Amino acid sequence: MDQCLYEAYIDILKEELLPAMGCTEPIAVAYAAASARDALGRMPDRVALAVSGNIVKNVKSVVVPHTGGLRGLAASVAAGIVAGNAEKKLEVIAEVSPEQIADIAQFLEKVPCTVTESNSNCVFDIEVRVRAGEHSAACRIAGHHTNIVRIERDGEALLDTGYNDSTDDPHMVSGSSADAAHSGSGSSSEDAHPDSASVSDSARTCAGADRSLLSVEQIVNFADEVELSRVRDIITRQIEYNTAIAEEGLRNSYGAEIGRILLRSYGDSVQNRAKAMAAAGSDARMNGCELPVVINSGSGNQGMTASLPVIVYAKELGVSEETLYRALIVSNLVTIHLKTGIGRLSAYCGATSAGCGAGAGITYLYGGRCREISHTIVNAVAINSGVICDGAKASCAAKIASAVEAGLLGMQMYLHGSQFRDGDGIVTKGVENTIRNVGELAREGMKETDREIIHLMIQKL
Repeated sequence: MDQCLYEAYIDILKEELLPAMGCTEPIAVAYAAASARDALGRMPDRVALAVSGNIVKNVKSVVVPHTGGLRGLAASVAAGIVAGNAEKKLEVIAEVSPEQIADIAQFLEKVPCTVTESNSNCVFDIEVRVRAGEHSAACRIAGHHTNIVRIERDGEALLDTGYNDSTDDPHMVSGSSADAAHSGSGSSSEDAHPDSASVSDSARTCAGADRSLLSVEQIVNFADEVELSRVRDIITRQIEYNTAIAEEGLRNSYGAEIGRILLRSYGDSVQNRAKAMAAAGSDARMNGCELPVVINSGSGNQGMTASLPVIVYAKELGVSEETLYRALIVSNLVTIHLKTGIGRLSAYCGATSAGCGAGAGITYLYGGRCREISHTIVNAVAINSGVICDGAKASCAAKIASAVEAGLLGMQMYLHGSQFRDGDGIVTKGVENTIRNVGELAREGMKETDREIIHLMIQKL
């Protein structure tokens, strides 16, 4: 495998598979709030929060960890200001004392906090402004969860990256920028076979963590070839963290208890356990569990969906640890690849992409490689694309179960000689072309859907 691609894929895994405490959007709000407080240098007596509509959508209904069960934007801000450690980024409120939990509630009662929708064109936008007497400070995060683009104190910029709102997410690729990496001749007109061409010469430069370098063919090659010592720590952490929170979700009552209901209703088959574990992790995480997860594409739900079904199947099949690790590399990178054209936040449910990733990883466990994995992805995309994202909340667990089922059915279809073909809806010749169609559908086609979802949700604030 080309050495530059090899190193880029390692960098992508390191950048994406990060630990996070709680749903990542409220945690990003808390991170911005803690950073603004640090810039101010004291506790504020007034707070103003401006966020994009997608942040409203993903914060309003989830429990913020270590707050005593509080939900929503103001609680996220208060947690960050009162108890946040900005140096820990997405684990900003991982360590909160009982006294601080009480202080968070008091802060919400005593300190005025206004919440407005951002005027920015950026889909992912958080700005926290704090004041104490005549002094003020602000922190803005844009594009993705830890991307601080400006910090100021008393009107003076302490940090200003010159972020362009139209960039939206520096980790994501859209439109023509992905074309060079995803071009290919495809296969027969009836076969959704992987593109025969790989990354173009122009994309073969050492581009660091450029997501446009991802392709299904190269992901499988990388998984086969990578020296596991380069990624062992991050994959081990994903297995440990995500398994622990899923088991917690099955032991105790969280949210709508989708994971527990699946096991009670449909038995102990490996297919059902794979869905139940992923759903149970979301049950716990969306409803205040204080265990961390390892995220994928900025989302804990996607991180759990991409990993837990693969872990369940690996145990059932009795494969080696090495095979499990390589299958998880496939699952994670396929998920990131699908999300690249979509963007961090949209009206398209991210669990759908992660379910495709899980199906790809499980196919790898069974010995499938590029051809089989490509068919699994295309079949899964055809089954479940169009599931809407109406925010982070208890029902995410049910959508995760559906996404995992689509990934598994996509695999079983190919194993039984069945497939969706070019012209079946958004399916077109070549897995990369189909993936690009999904990105365009989610990123461009569902913009108005996203606006209407946000409008309906803001009415209930």
